[in-house]
Amino acid sequence: MAFDRITVDPQRMNGEPCIRNTRLTVRRVLQAMAAYPDRAELRREYPELEDEDIRQALGFAATMLDDSVLEVKPA
Repeated sequence: MAFDRITVDPQRMNGEPCIRNTRLTVRRVLQAMAAYPDRAELRREYPELEDEDIRQALGFAATMLDDSVLEVKPA
């Protein structure tokens, strides 16, 4: 998967991955998606986001996760 909309610039947002060289970080997009699960509501809050921005933010985040299995102890 190509991430041509994800940019990293050490001079912007402390080098955090951003959407299209803006000040909107991938982390913020993921947080917004959790807060606004309805895409229409998300668009009202962040009108600059495009579907491809959201898709790439999700894909980028997924690549950062380690695919190892963690044992969870029952409570």
